[in-house]
Amino acid sequence: MPIALLTDFGLQDSYVGVMKGIIATLSPTTQLIDLTHDLPPQNLYAARFTLLSAYPYMPPGTVYLVVVDPGVGTQRRAVAVQTSQAVLVGPDNGVLSGVWQSDRPGNQGILKAVELTNRDYWRSPHPSTTFHGRDIFAPVAAHLSNGVPMDNLGSRIDPQSLISLPLQAPIATATGWIGAVQYIDRFGNAATTIPASTVTSKCWSVTIGDRTLPCGQTYGDILPGQGLAMVGSHGFVELAVNQGSAQQQFGLAVGDRIELILAP
Repeated sequence: MPIALLTDFGLQDSYVGVMKGIIATLSPTTQLIDLTHDLPPQNLYAARFTLLSAYPYMPPGTVYLVVVDPGVGTQRRAVAVQTSQAVLVGPDNGVLSGVWQSDRPGNQGILKAVELTNRDYWRSPHPSTTFHGRDIFAPVAAHLSNGVPMDNLGSRIDPQSLISLPLQAPIATATGWIGAVQYIDRFGNAATTIPASTVTSKCWSVTIGDRTLPCGQTYGDILPGQGLAMVGSHGFVELAVNQGSAQQQFGLAVGDRIELILAP
């Protein structure tokens, strides 16, 4: 089974390479897929969205190794979560939750979850307090890729106890939907929590604060510097500025409330 890596480690330091070395030692034939290592440091929301938007495009059976972990070394749990299509490995801090929290087509519910308490599958029974990616998560991902049953890795936990990040789920209104900004990419485009399936009319708009953005099909539908709302490639309604940054122009932040209005 391939392993898809998602971290905020960047490429300046050796952290990513060390984790790959651990995996190569334990599972030398495993294919590694780098989703990204350039997430904003310690940004749980960015990790959550990146995982959920990449999830439908990976091979069935992929093991996801997600290490964005500002609580490393604390009492936060290390977990493995199984869906019908994959196994997710990482800290129980919300970074994994988009896969089962979002209504996006292709996302999966949880079949079972395990807290990673069996130290036989760690790199060392005495892990570093600052690098669980190396000492716990990477070796566990390698063992899973080798076919080790998930129940061998620790104790079953109630999936309902897993941490989910607080975000406004889409709510239907008389005129459309209410949602929130859930992610802002490097271009300043803002993905909302409202999925494409809710856009049921040809004419619609999005209101954020005192600004109303018309809908469009692509960035080029408007003049440079102007804003619009559209369905992004990730499958959610997105706020954008042609050749500019919606984040900067509209002062957007993750969690900001937005309203989608459908034409009658």
